[in-house]
Amino acid sequence: MRAIGIILAGGNNHRMAELSQRRAVCAMPIAGSYRSIDFTLSNMSNSHVQKVAVFTQYNAGSLNRHMNSSKWWDFGRKQGGLYVLTPAMTSDNSSWYRGTADAIYQNLSFLKESHEPYVIIAPGDCVYKMDFNALLEYHVDKKADITVVCKDMPENSDMSRFGTIMMNEEMRVVGFEEKPLQPKTRTISCGIYIIRRRLLIDVIEKCAEEDRYDFVRDVIIRYRDVKRIFGYKITSYWKNIASVEDYYDTNMDFLNPQVRDYFFNQYPNIYSKVDDLPPAKYNPGAQMRNALVSSGCIVNGTVENSILFKSSYIGNNTIVRNSIILNDVYIGDNAVIENCIVESHSTLNGGEVHRGEDGRIKVVVEQRERFVL
Repeated sequence: MRAIGIILAGGNNHRMAELSQRRAVCAMPIAGSYRSIDFTLSNMSNSHVQKVAVFTQYNAGSLNRHMNSSKWWDFGRKQGGLYVLTPAMTSDNSSWYRGTADAIYQNLSFLKESHEPYVIIAPGDCVYKMDFNALLEYHVDKKADITVVCKDMPENSDMSRFGTIMMNEEMRVVGFEEKPLQPKTRTISCGIYIIRRRLLIDVIEKCAEEDRYDFVRDVIIRYRDVKRIFGYKITSYWKNIASVEDYYDTNMDFLNPQVRDYFFNQYPNIYSKVDDLPPAKYNPGAQMRNALVSSGCIVNGTVENSILFKSSYIGNNTIVRNSIILNDVYIGDNAVIENCIVESHSTLNGGEVHRGEDGRIKVVVEQRERFVL
């Protein structure tokens, strides 16, 4: 493909509460065996984008370990590859990434040393499938300077956390509001852009000269009337993980057989790093109803409408209902977990009761010593 990829994976979101205190949002576990960044990496690989850079920063330890080998997404080629780029102290700069535009500027050498004419910029905290070849064809046909992927949101969506786009009949962007309190449209930006590489270098260097750091505000909105910026509307599944509720709802969507079939049975595939774990084990007395259970789990109790991530243990007579149990969680006997997200490596003693009340999702974090008799 005639494009390189940039995945923005360095930010932190305080709306994720305790879930983002130890990991980047892009490393959040999804659907039992995946991480949120797997979807963007797989889209790049399936679109034959051979050279991809991931910009990491906040709590990047687990994210970097997840990407320690590019073979899982088929980026291990002589040409191109997967590059994980973090902020580096130099004689000219000693700052962390101060924004998305600044992150690109601090890694401008990646763009200048590449030869592909186009750049695809995408976030690493979204769950979706996309053929970037179709996006590039649309971009070229429109003779666009920048193309923004957008989507119409349902009526009950919280529009105040998205950038909203207004377009004319030919899909040219004529208005863009970042996180408006009273949106004029329900069409949002998905944070995915395609732009000519030389143009991107020019506008990012201009931003740096003027101490501008944000790609949306200082490129998309600022150049809206100067450059030809078009929208590319998608209708397929797309979710952004920006809060505890978003994370919970996205995972719960995978209990729907149609969603699972779309992502995991229909071509193209979604790839992830594979751990060498035994299959899940169900002991006598275990009851499963509409649940996803990952490898390495041991289940003795009842699991309903829930997702168990890798290497979790569910004790005897324990009930897990409408909940997400993250990696390597131990839950003792006679416990009740309902409407909860249990953080990785937590240990819950026998008899504990945790419930999310009044429609809220409770995040459970119990980092205590684990003694298993």
